[in-house]
Amino acid sequence: MTKLGTWLLRSIAVIAAVFTLGLSHNAEAQSTWEAIQASGKLRMGVTQAPPWYSKNPTTGEWDSGLIVSVGKSMAEDMGVELETVEVTWATAIAALQANKIDMMFLDATPKRALVVDYPFQPLLYISLAVLARDDLPAERWEDLNKADVKVAVPQATSMDAFLTRNIPNADIQRFPDNGAALAAFQSGRVDAVSLFHPPLLAARKKFGAGKLVIPTPAFSSPSSMAVRREADKTFRDWISHTIYYYYETGRTQRWYEEFLTEFGLDPKASPVIQRELLFAR
Repeated sequence: MTKLGTWLLRSIAVIAAVFTLGLSHNAEAQSTWEAIQASGKLRMGVTQAPPWYSKNPTTGEWDSGLIVSVGKSMAEDMGVELETVEVTWATAIAALQANKIDMMFLDATPKRALVVDYPFQPLLYISLAVLARDDLPAERWEDLNKADVKVAVPQATSMDAFLTRNIPNADIQRFPDNGAALAAFQSGRVDAVSLFHPPLLAARKKFGAGKLVIPTPAFSSPSSMAVRREADKTFRDWISHTIYYYYETGRTQRWYEEFLTEFGLDPKASPVIQRELLFAR
């Protein structure tokens, strides 16, 4: 091959490499907001955890729960389709970082905020509770801080972190999700299960046994939507404004009460998730 021919081949290879790099850079540079608009789909992480998410066993569709209602409303407001992607609480952060989902309902803890973004406005407020054996003292967290007390909790959650700090002497048993932790209590393998109060309301109704307690000192926490961290904050900021609107207009509390009613629970007898209403009841 002549020198000219070799030079031409090398030049073509360099141009092709630069072109490929440019395409790759453009693909990586596409923001979440742009990707949603391009695909026409808003991907939300879901996990079986009433009243947040509930999967219809007959159809296999995620068609019930407060966060499902929030997701559907968001998708409708954006003019796109809601796509549900099943994850666990422990794998949700990784799913966000790997671009498998666009958002996930997660407590905005300082540790999580190191790796994902959160809107400035909380979606709702919830209190940590326990569903315990009827004969188990559980009015204070200290009542549970004993080596012979077995407490189930979903692994790698803010609930897990709270129990680890506050009842270190208890036999804390960690499970992959809410359902597994609740099943351990239902089967009698543990003495209590600790979750934020809404899922325990549904579980108490289903099991027909156990007492639901918010131990003192009460721990209440704001919860919100986690999103992928990226330079373009359009999607994060849109979610922040949207959930603020839902919260202030009472839609979030209404969706929550609708699910409780569907589940056969009295909303007036249940702790509220819009904290201003605590002073109105």
